[in-house]
Amino acid sequence: MQKKSSFSTQGQRADIGELEIYRMLPNRYADAVGPFVFLDHIVPTIQTRINKEGTGAHPHRGIATLTYILNGEDEHFDSAGNYAMVHSGGVQWMNSGKGIIHDETLNYDSQTDSKVVHALQFWINLPSDIKAEKPAYLAIQGSDVPRKDLPEGKGWIKVIAGKFEDLRSVIPDYSEQFLYHIHLEAGAVFEIALAAELEAAAYLPEMPGIINGERFNAGDFIEFDRKEGTVELKNNEKKATDMLLFGGGPYQEPIFAEGPFVMNSKVDTAIAYRDFYNGEYGKIDYEKQRGQVK
Repeated sequence: MQKKSSFSTQGQRADIGELEIYRMLPNRYADAVGPFVFLDHIVPTIQTRINKEGTGAHPHRGIATLTYILNGEDEHFDSAGNYAMVHSGGVQWMNSGKGIIHDETLNYDSQTDSKVVHALQFWINLPSDIKAEKPAYLAIQGSDVPRKDLPEGKGWIKVIAGKFEDLRSVIPDYSEQFLYHIHLEAGAVFEIALAAELEAAAYLPEMPGIINGERFNAGDFIEFDRKEGTVELKNNEKKATDMLLFGGGPYQEPIFAEGPFVMNSKVDTAIAYRDFYNGEYGKIDYEKQRGQVK
């Protein structure tokens, strides 16, 4: 039996500098899908000026940030001393744990001829015991993201988080989670079965698509019911399209989200702010970190 869509919605503008951004999650219908509590879509843009200022150093606590760079290159700095430059198709993942300051700069990819920048950023809510751990970081280049071709040349699937068949992401699973990028050629169909306990949503970043027999528009965020069933993605367009499918087990603890912090109580949130203003998250040394990479 196919899962039914609970709702669909378009995002709200949340631009940063010259980046055009649509905030898809949270939205007026849902605050979370499985462990995912946030999704920003940096829409495809031709970049005419290099961004040298980044998005601005800012703190996080209680979440893991996951930036999936569809086109461009993303430079990461954080107060734990981590630095990396990840290119088109790659992923930046950071467990903020008990507190960290980070900054990211998205520019067009210096390794290609394309001037397009295009990315997605997710926040993954951490279980309360993980929120007290030390921060952690992974830089995953596009060639290291698990990928499998679909049968009969229908397209491919990338596993950004979680697992699919024999593919498994290197990103840690603190709870059940999945994030798939599914690329479908014209006329192709992809179907996946999901268990009853899983929450799931789909996102169509650039083109319309047919999901369980229902047509949705480009930019639509679609959440499904909680019943066991299948999700069928179909591309009826004349050219290839991309769809995101993500979710996981429902978060079992209270959620208190305020600004850059996602905690389990108002008291926890107040402590997160206190520790940040007391300087306990450290500082970023931009020149030192960039100079460590030859």
